[in-house]
Amino acid sequence: MTPLHGLKVLELARVLAGPWAGQVLADLGADVVKVEGPEGDETRNWGPPFAPDGAAAYYHSTNRGKRDVTADFRNADDLAMVKALAAEADVIIENFKVGGLAKFGLDYASLAPSNPGLVYCSITGFGQTGPYAPRAGYDFIIQAMGGIMDLTGEPDGEPQKPGMAYSDLMTGLYGVIGIQAALAQRAITGKGQHIDMSLFDTQLAVLPNQTNNYLTSGKVPRRMGNAHPNIVPYQVFYASDAPFVIACGNDHQFEHLCQKLNLTLHTDPRFSKNTNRVTHREALIPLLADEMAKHTRTEMLALMEAAGVPAGPINTVAEALADPQAQSRAMVQDHGQTRSVRLPIKFSDSTLPTPTAAPLKDADGPAIRTAAAQHRWPTKD
Repeated sequence: MTPLHGLKVLELARVLAGPWAGQVLADLGADVVKVEGPEGDETRNWGPPFAPDGAAAYYHSTNRGKRDVTADFRNADDLAMVKALAAEADVIIENFKVGGLAKFGLDYASLAPSNPGLVYCSITGFGQTGPYAPRAGYDFIIQAMGGIMDLTGEPDGEPQKPGMAYSDLMTGLYGVIGIQAALAQRAITGKGQHIDMSLFDTQLAVLPNQTNNYLTSGKVPRRMGNAHPNIVPYQVFYASDAPFVIACGNDHQFEHLCQKLNLTLHTDPRFSKNTNRVTHREALIPLLADEMAKHTRTEMLALMEAAGVPAGPINTVAEALADPQAQSRAMVQDHGQTRSVRLPIKFSDSTLPTPTAAPLKDADGPAIRTAAAQHRWPTKD
């Protein structure tokens, strides 16, 4: 049995945060029905590259394992179909602007009376309340407003966003956590509830040490390139042929690092403790860098592994997917015409569904409409 076997999820979401939450639930065994507008999810056109079915790779990255039906909420028959599905759903995920679904009777307040066990997750840029609630929320804007861009990049360079839609993905994951917590409570009370997820809230929540550094010290943290504000050495170094990363998390690891490099820096009072190394990082890092530059990256990684110091190469996406660890863990899954990276969860006593590609637009429309007309949840093949 899959962990979420029998859970019925209606996804009224598009682009990334909402569909990401829906995909995680589908990966865990939930039956997710995605409702798209007649024009389809915007990400279907976010290419190249495009999959053989004509949809962009981006769309395939966040919609696997779902069934699909199109609906125009302004059409009475389509709206009746969606309401019939909502009446049978355990969970609804939506990412419309605040109040956007109320005019169609698809908001939580309209649906809960006839489906009191409904867990309804709204994902917006700024949440259901507050001065910015009416605004549209895009990941890039949220990253800018939420602090992560000011912390990312070189100290003397411009602010940078991470290479992924960080706020969207994190909000999708926190949405799944909220949904599962509400389902656990429903198992006790029999009642569902409305979950209010905000990209902005989430972005603030995933700056834990940086926000606490500021709240504790009053000092505004700033970007430090690849260095760490609280741990030294914890950054990129350059071997003679290529860069690599060292993440030296405690004093014992630092001592072993020095010993492997035939250095005595760990006996220097300026560097013996992490607190002192943070204070004197500008003196320490050049001394380490000079020694590491005498070795190849392969040699440095071997030395660090022997010393028990976490270290690794800086891989491209292709190199990361081809890494022996990724291969051993079977991280890439095949869906026939497409491939994707699997859900990164392994269970000891649960199976997961056989992965299927993201659906074509309205791929399951006829069967879903027939079931909805009969006021039942559509069965899966």
